[in-house]
Amino acid sequence: MDLKKSIKRTGYSIGEPFIKLCSLIINNMSLRAAYGLASGVGCLFYLFSGKHRSVAYEGLMQAFDGEKAQKEIRKIAEDCFVFIAKSATELMLFRDKPVLLRKSVDIEGKWVIDKALSEGKGVILVSAHLGNFPLILARLSLEGYNTAVIMRPLKMKAAREVFESQSAKLNIEAIYSIPRKACVEGAIRSLRKNRLLFIPLDQNFGTAGVYVDFFGRKAATATGPIVLAQRTGALIVPCFVIRQKGDTHKIIFEQPLKLQTRATEEETIQFNVQKITDVIESYIRKYPAQWSWIHRRWKSRPKQGGE
Repeated sequence: MDLKKSIKRTGYSIGEPFIKLCSLIINNMSLRAAYGLASGVGCLFYLFSGKHRSVAYEGLMQAFDGEKAQKEIRKIAEDCFVFIAKSATELMLFRDKPVLLRKSVDIEGKWVIDKALSEGKGVILVSAHLGNFPLILARLSLEGYNTAVIMRPLKMKAAREVFESQSAKLNIEAIYSIPRKACVEGAIRSLRKNRLLFIPLDQNFGTAGVYVDFFGRKAATATGPIVLAQRTGALIVPCFVIRQKGDTHKIIFEQPLKLQTRATEEETIQFNVQKITDVIESYIRKYPAQWSWIHRRWKSRPKQGGE
């Protein structure tokens, strides 16, 4: 085993009891104290995690260079770390507390998904790592919607156990992104059951996706929502959760995306993935501190001449 893998494994083993301890402490605190603690932890995370801070600065400069001053970019980065800590705290706070979850998360435009589901072909909710996005599924499940999510397998055992336990209670179906064939089959099966299928579409997708413009630079992006919509007839509905003042949240649904056909299948997929990405970018521009800048969104690069 190489050193890098050994360090990661050690980190996971240390992290598991730490998560359980944090959950125990937070659930015995008042809301005000819990949010205060989260803010402090977020600030420390920002100060001492040089690697993640560097990634955040790099992404912000790529997105807003020439548009925002250095001072504003630094403030966005700091707030991003605090919001990440608050989101993690909320996932512990809201666990097994449906009344608090309903009180803290409002839903705007629910009629959009009700109308889309009435067609009986399922609905693909495309979203981003914006705000406390796991709350979308939790809140919709409390409203009685049958929900599913495509996600990468969680490496940390404690985090995986918490997610799987909570998903089971809320009747959320987890569809893991690998292996790919099983993921596609599971997604189609879920949509044919007329479920809401949640797919975040804002992370680097390596060489398997398509390159579309994101903040003026090519970004490797998954094609899953378009392909699934073509195969099942499911409507694609952009969906986001935004943190409000006082640390409440609002879930917002955009109108369904109408797929547009181009000369070839490749052009059709490229064009429609770009449309979704444009919507995601518009929300990040409105709420930049609420997006996860600690992810290397532009890590994969197109072949020379494709930039």
